Amino acid sequence: MTRGGQGLARVAVVVRAGAAPLWWPGVCAAGIGLLVPGLTGRRIGVLAGAALFVVAAAVAARWRRGRYRALARTTARAGKHDILQDRAVTARNWRRGHRWWLLLAFLAAVGTAFAVPAAGGLLLAGCGAGLWLKAAWIGRLEQADDVLLWVRVDWLRGGAGAPAGRTVKSYRTTGIAAGDAAPGGARRRGAAPGARRTPALV
Repeated sequence: MTRGGQGLARVAVVVRAGAAPLWWPGVCAAGIGLLVPGLTGRRIGVLAGAALFVVAAAVAARWRRGRYRALARTTARAGKHDILQDRAVTARNWRRGHRWWLLLAFLAAVGTAFAVPAAGGLLLAGCGAGLWLKAAWIGRLEQADDVLLWVRVDWLRGGAGAPAGRTVKSYRTTGIAAGDAAPGGARRRGAAPGARRTPALV
């Protein structure tokens, strides 16, 4: 941060950062679970896991949507001295801040396979799918208002945290072309790392 500017992270990128670290370990844990019969048998385990996948994806996708909408309505324009954090940095901060929880979740998903094969892994994968859906929903909000939503980095615990948590008071906005991530948090096509780090043009 320079001359009174603040570091800003994309809201959608923070949400999306947890999707892959939940999805792929969940798929892996489900695959491992299919190798053991478990107490319930594979068929019941897979059916239970499929139900848990759908429920987890729906809950993760819809969790705190009202809070996100409220924060999106109370925005201020990013200043010319604010620093827009790269997509890769935001994702790395989230994953570092949650690495032990992710490891414990994977081990728990594998462990439950001995009771209900594949169910724990599919539950974990469902949470990841739900975060992808939530990031896509945030992207639609951004496109509807023709802005990108940003949150102050110092309001995210340890550089990660939740972009709709209690410490977050409001969002900031830039034009749709700012930063190196498209609406919804996906990598912008043709954007090099560090591209358009200030909101001055947008």
